[in-house]
Amino acid sequence: MAVRILVVDDDRAFQGMLVEALTDKGYEVDTAPTAEEGIKKAGAGKFDLILHDIKLPGMSGLDALPHLADAAPGVDVIVMTGYASKDSGVQAMQRGAYDYFTKPFSLSEMEVVVRRALEKRRLQAELFELKRRGGSSPLSDIIGQSAPMMAAKERIARVAELNTDVLIMGETGTGKELVSDTIHALSSRAKGPFIKLNCAAIPENLLESELFGHEKGAFTGATSTRPGKFEQAEGGSILLDEIGDMPIHLQPKLLRAVEQKQAERVGGSKIIKYDVRIIAATNQELEQQVDEGKFRSDLYYRLNVATLILPPLRERKSDLPQLAEFFLDRANRRLGTDISGISIEAMEIFFNYSWPGNVRQFANAVERAAIFCKSTMITPAEVDQAFSNAQPVTDTGFHGLPGTELPLKQAIGEYEKALIENALRTCGGTQTEAATALGISAKNLWNKLKKHGIDPISFKV
Repeated sequence: MAVRILVVDDDRAFQGMLVEALTDKGYEVDTAPTAEEGIKKAGAGKFDLILHDIKLPGMSGLDALPHLADAAPGVDVIVMTGYASKDSGVQAMQRGAYDYFTKPFSLSEMEVVVRRALEKRRLQAELFELKRRGGSSPLSDIIGQSAPMMAAKERIARVAELNTDVLIMGETGTGKELVSDTIHALSSRAKGPFIKLNCAAIPENLLESELFGHEKGAFTGATSTRPGKFEQAEGGSILLDEIGDMPIHLQPKLLRAVEQKQAERVGGSKIIKYDVRIIAATNQELEQQVDEGKFRSDLYYRLNVATLILPPLRERKSDLPQLAEFFLDRANRRLGTDISGISIEAMEIFFNYSWPGNVRQFANAVERAAIFCKSTMITPAEVDQAFSNAQPVTDTGFHGLPGTELPLKQAIGEYEKALIENALRTCGGTQTEAATALGISAKNLWNKLKKHGIDPISFKV
């Protein structure tokens, strides 16, 4: 059955050009010159996609969006306008638009976005069918229907089916661990173990033993033989998170494990073979690390076969409403609150923020706003309070921190502990992010956590 697209535009020449281009691609196209007629046609016919102009006689395209959602639920709308502004783009996404075009745009650009929107619809139909049959897809755990996220999901699904190692790249907070979970769950190794190791969170002198295990007597304290993470992942997958922080002297041994699927335990000579799929993740530019001599080029090229690059939140802001709904629901369950939603004005603040900490930071902001909310709707006041209460970890003022009346050495220790706890709280318990914010290495932070008896898990969002 042919894919059906509705074009709503009062410019007959432009409308004719779109119809011609879309028809040439094999789509069945219908048209409407006004929003009112477009709504009527959308409700009467089964369309797979709607291309809708904003400036129209009578009802505007922006005002038509909620009516289209009612008339044709589940059908994406791509908004077109020659009167572009940041505000109208934000409003279009807030009201449910899938994407936003500024006239004039190239037909090749339009074709790519149309194809992505239709691919998203196909994936949604597959997920619906799975749920109808009583099943579910791990892809449904990855929230987002923007063009960048649908492209990422499509690639995740393809890569997961292959029995190849994977490199996941993306800024802190973009969801690399969630993607690794999805890849394992969708793979033929789903019934096998999935072992995770953060290369930045393990002291350098212990990392080799963690990865490959050790023999009894290999070093002081090695009172028994212990298998490493690679052995524990036999028949399944292993996640090497923050691979960019792998010490250079351990990289040759890791390269051998990646290439030959074998290595020896620390203090041992017996070769142990692995049947393990390696998933590596990093927020660093590994090519730059190679140029600076911090990462081996041969290891980089061996890992950089099936690569997934996750988009930052600032490039997929149309996902904010769906993410907000998910995180608000989670906050309600955690806090025992009953907040029904986020006002349009509050969402506009979220849309206008750059989110350097990505999805993790957004989740934290929604939960903070929920904590301060005294009604059934989060307003700009709660959002402003959520942001203002997230104290920057670079602040060096004492602000009433403990220890100001103690002997100097003890006071410094108490202050250091308070700064670390504040950093962990601000970063949602993520140690590598907290270390970066504090200006120290992950290893240094790990030692200080032990020194002060701080449990970073208790700060997880």
